[in-house]
Amino acid sequence: MVKTVAIIGGGSSGLCAIKACLQEGLEPICFERTADIGGLWRFEEYPEEGRASIYRSVIINTSKEMMCFSDFPIPEDFPNYMHNSKIMEYFRMYARHFDLLRHVRFRTSVCRVAKRPDFATTGQWEVVTESEGKQEAAIFDAVLVCTGHHTEAHLPLSTFPGIEKFKGRYLHSRDYKDARDFTDKRIIVIGIGNSGSDLAVEISQTAKQVFLSTRRGAWILNRVGDQGYPIDIIFNTRMKMFLKKLLSPSMVSDFAEKQLNMRFNHSHYGLKPKHRILDQHPTINDDLPNRIISGRVLVKPNVQQFTETSAIFSDGTREDIDAVVFATGYSFSFPFLEGCVKVVENQIPLYKFMFPPNLEKPTLAFIGLIQPLGAIMPISELQCRWATRVFKGLNKLPPRQDMEADIEQKREAMAKRYVKSQRHTIQVDYIPYMDELACQVGVKPNLLTLFLTDPKLALEVAFGPCTPYQYRLRGPGEWAGAREAILTQRQRIIK
Repeated sequence: MVKTVAIIGGGSSGLCAIKACLQEGLEPICFERTADIGGLWRFEEYPEEGRASIYRSVIINTSKEMMCFSDFPIPEDFPNYMHNSKIMEYFRMYARHFDLLRHVRFRTSVCRVAKRPDFATTGQWEVVTESEGKQEAAIFDAVLVCTGHHTEAHLPLSTFPGIEKFKGRYLHSRDYKDARDFTDKRIIVIGIGNSGSDLAVEISQTAKQVFLSTRRGAWILNRVGDQGYPIDIIFNTRMKMFLKKLLSPSMVSDFAEKQLNMRFNHSHYGLKPKHRILDQHPTINDDLPNRIISGRVLVKPNVQQFTETSAIFSDGTREDIDAVVFATGYSFSFPFLEGCVKVVENQIPLYKFMFPPNLEKPTLAFIGLIQPLGAIMPISELQCRWATRVFKGLNKLPPRQDMEADIEQKREAMAKRYVKSQRHTIQVDYIPYMDELACQVGVKPNLLTLFLTDPKLALEVAFGPCTPYQYRLRGPGEWAGAREAILTQRQRIIK
């Protein structure tokens, strides 16, 4: 009998979940609460509850060869860094090519996912959904949760005394759409992650003055790297990963920080953090130093308190302001999963960031619940390829105590490396994590064999960017076009 899989969410992770199920001969039904696919990447004029929300001008900060699904290269005439409308175009092409949309039930939200009474023997779930006011229950053999981690705004108002007295407007970055509302106003943007720095730059084009408030500063990376190549294809190579392992973290940090300070000295720009570059998720922004040097953005420390019309900063300075944008990130939760998983301070104990270790049967997996130093789409795709094989019984998970030891070891490593923060609970490094998943599926490229049998390909796999096609060269889900895609990737980058 064909196993049925409920997929929750029709964003990038939901799409590759449908495809992975179909490739393994499973029967997927994807529940999407809105009327269209795309999740985070679909721009709408108004934020929708329970769905990530982006602003009109968002451009992704991972390049096309690093972020594509592994057996469907992004067309060569698409730009390396795509606007959200181009990303949607690619998702629609992918969905059309693999005929995925007929498996999606739109305008259907998932209310409850609960174990069946006989779960210990069957591993089955009861999934209650609601569409057009009507509730419906169905039994599924497995569940893939693809709702992401950018749905609930994290708005820590209690840490900003006086905000309740402030007479101007304040909003979370998810409610920001474009800069028109801020023309000729004095604005504070709080937070220097990717959203905060993007919004400070964009709003500064029309505002009277933008203040960028940061508690701890940030290292700023450029999208455009040496010789104009995308930065991620320069950094994400197997050779660089190997060299990084040979050096101590502080040596790697010294080298990287020196490179960044050669572009602009972070101390002179008020951005130099106390922490090292490897201790925090990096901020990618090409324009911020230009806006700072022209005075359109002023960098300020943390806001100590608000008055009715102004903000007082921790250095004692005071500025009159009209509006505040909180770019303070997101928290995630899964209210539909009754009692199966618990999220505490954005922490959730999952084996390889996917499987709850305490279930009698491994029939529930979380997809894309990670913050990678790299693109999320290929990671979600490889997670789906593994999860579907676990559901089918082709791959086994280790005993519970081994999974819990792995979870604990990863949690400790993260706590040791990163600055304590909401966003540093689900961090993964792109190549090591992809390789870890690939070992589970049996698709990690074997460099030694490649050097002996196909040296031309081996050189590109070892020294070139670690593109997703590498995980289609062999094993389950092998794709005949993978070799060609790897050997022609540089042509597509410079096209």
